[in-house]
Amino acid sequence: MGSVFLLAIGLSMDAMAVAAARGLAAPVLRAKHVWLVALLFGGFQALMPALGHLLGTSVGDVVAAYDHWIAFVLLGGIGGKMLWEARGGDDDDDAPRPGATEADLFGLRVMFILAIATSIDAFAAGITLPLLAVPVPVSLAIIGLTTAVLSALGLFAGRRFGAHLGPRLDVLGGVVLIGLGAKILYEHTLEA
Repeated sequence: MGSVFLLAIGLSMDAMAVAAARGLAAPVLRAKHVWLVALLFGGFQALMPALGHLLGTSVGDVVAAYDHWIAFVLLGGIGGKMLWEARGGDDDDDAPRPGATEADLFGLRVMFILAIATSIDAFAAGITLPLLAVPVPVSLAIIGLTTAVLSALGLFAGRRFGAHLGPRLDVLGGVVLIGLGAKILYEHTLEA
C-alpha cells in the first residue's frame, strides 16, 4: 500500500503546482473553486491511470512517448495566455485588465485543459498498477483522493502567498505553468 501512496504523491505534484499557480493569481478564492480544482484534478488523476490500465501497453507506450510534449504544449499555452492577459494584451475585452478574473482562472474549459495536462503522465503509470500488489480500484481511489487533497492545499497555499505579494500575480502563475511544462519536457527528454 505504501508504494501506491508514493506513486499518488509523485503523480499529484504537477496538479498541486498548477493549483498553487491558480491560487496565486486568484483575486478571491471561493469554496466552489476549491471543489472544482479538487474534483477535476483528482478525478482526471484517477481516470487517466484507469484508461492506461484498460488500454494496456499498446496505446500506453505511444502516449508515454509523447506525454511530455503534450503537457509542455498545454501548460505552456495556458501559461503564455496568462502572461499575455497580464500585460493587457487581450484585445477581446474593451476594459483594461488589472488582473485575471474568476472566469479566466476557473473557467471550465481552462480547468479541463489543466486537469488533462497534469494527468497525462498518469496514463502511462496506469499500466504499472497491477504490479503494485494492490487492487486497481483501490489504487485509483488513493491516487484520485491524494491529488484532490494536495491540489486543494496547493490552491490555499498559492492564495495565502498571493495575498501577501499583491495583485498581478497572474504573471507568476503563467511563469509557473510554463516552467512546469518545460520541467516535464526536460526531465522526460533526459530519460530518453
